Amino acid sequence: LLIDWINTTLKEEHIVVRSLEEDLYDGLVLHHLLENLGSLKLDVDKIALTEKKQRQKLSVILEAVAKCLQLEESQLKWSVESILTKDLLSTLHLLVAIAKHFKPNLAMPPNVQVETITIENTSRGLKTRNAVEYITGSKENLEAQSQDDAFDELFSRAPDKLDAVKKVFLQFVNQHIEKLGLNVKDIESQFADGVILLLLIGQLEGYFLNLRDFFLTPSSTTEMV
Repeated sequence: LLIDWINTTLKEEHIVVRSLEEDLYDGLVLHHLLENLGSLKLDVDKIALTEKKQRQKLSVILEAVAKCLQLEESQLKWSVESILTKDLLSTLHLLVAIAKHFKPNLAMPPNVQVETITIENTSRGLKTRNAVEYITGSKENLEAQSQDDAFDELFSRAPDKLDAVKKVFLQFVNQHIEKLGLNVKDIESQFADGVILLLLIGQLEGYFLNLRDFFLTPSSTTEMV
């Protein structure tokens, strides 16, 4: 997704990215990307051939990113050194942060996480440490999603209030579809074939649904699906 997004953004500049590790470490693509997305004018050379120049260029670019995204140094999940040494996780964190800021509507897959193994050479031998790295989301987000939502709570803790909730929904639905001469009295049975749901969406979004696109009176499960 990130590669496609970068290539689409930089298509007019004839820049093609095939590998995030190999194509972003020297700052060239990042430079073009930021100028294109944020209209940022960075005071660095377009092409940096030596490692020293690349390090200087990345330093300017990453400073601009942190300033633009209003991030403190402690919040950064990347560094000049990690990008320069082609660290994939750092590169992903950087690109995701840029995308979320400049392109919030990009269809980023949620809660992407990877397991990492850190190996350290100590006087007693190799020491390994396992961890989970969250790329698009956080541990807190995952924990929040795993908890019951309001309807789970309603079914499990207050089933006696279910009828009251149904009544509110019925009023809401009928308020909109009565304009079509329709009336819903039972949510389970009348929503089962999808027709009321389609018509309700059309009313809420303010557009006309072509009746040839679906079965207005479905008579089989296939037609309902």
